[in-house]
Amino acid sequence: MPLSEHEQRLLEQIEQALYAEDPKFAQSWRVRDLRSLQRTRVLRAILLVLLGLGLLVGGVIVQGGNTVLGVALGVGGFLLMLTGAWLAMSRRQRTRAAAAPAKATAARSAAPPRQSLKTRLEERWQRRQDEGR
Repeated sequence: MPLSEHEQRLLEQIEQALYAEDPKFAQSWRVRDLRSLQRTRVLRAILLVLLGLGLLVGGVIVQGGNTVLGVALGVGGFLLMLTGAWLAMSRRQRTRAAAAPAKATAARSAAPPRQSLKTRLEERWQRRQDEGR
């Protein structure tokens, strides 16, 4: 629900007072744009995947000399790669889900409520029966 003009003005006044009183604190709480946050999250996830890949390859190399250490590095690398991929995908879904409710709410309020499948099929059947008479 959007803020009224009065509430927006009050919020701007509070924000200006906060910047005037403690600019360092206000800067630390300042929200960056959503794209830069998404980019940062994806870059971190990619870094985890690459680090995991490095550990996996290191585990294969070390396995010739020490089997236990090689397997442990390989499993750890795989888990890091899996975690990085999961983080990249879950962040993407969260941002979509955060943007979707506003669109979905507007679409739901404009569209009439859907009937159940059974009700729709019964209505179609009735129309066919009425057309046949």
